[in-house]
Amino acid sequence: MTSTADPATLTLVARAFDRITSNLAVLLNRSIVYDEVTADVVDSRVAGAGQVHLSFKLGLSKEGEHGQGCVLVPLPDAISLAGYLLMLPDSIVADARGHSDLDDDLKDAMLEVGNFVAGAINEALRSTGEGGATVRSDGCQGVRADVRPAFGYDEGSELLVGRARVRVHEFPEFEMILMLPAFAAA
Repeated sequence: MTSTADPATLTLVARAFDRITSNLAVLLNRSIVYDEVTADVVDSRVAGAGQVHLSFKLGLSKEGEHGQGCVLVPLPDAISLAGYLLMLPDSIVADARGHSDLDDDLKDAMLEVGNFVAGAINEALRSTGEGGATVRSDGCQGVRADVRPAFGYDEGSELLVGRARVRVHEFPEFEMILMLPAFAAA
């Protein structure tokens, strides 16, 4: 693990990725593993590189402060998570990963995945002593390649950015990006 953030912030980011992957693995009955966690405090949103991503949008509140963040996942991997939530067989999920046109069932499943992601981050905040913060899902949206996701954020303010290499089942690993308002780790 590396970080330009303080050790407590890196711990928070690592726990968030641990909760996200372990909770989804149990729910989806598939292996989901992560490594190579980094954490930085930056002053702008970051983009998912090279391909369309899905932004699982998050709403955060802590001690009267409110803000938004997100978890960015490449679209094929978000499709995998949603497909496994729908209990689709591996072959159907593998085929669906190659398509960007999503049916209503997959869209609904992605919203549910977003709820679990928000819950996992909420657990991570509680487990690191940031129990005053609450996290909820604010839906999800597609984001074009190399474009920063849209969410409530004042340009130039501090943003916590965590990154991890994640693998869902037997599919290739990918970079998952977590963005939270800096007050979440304060």
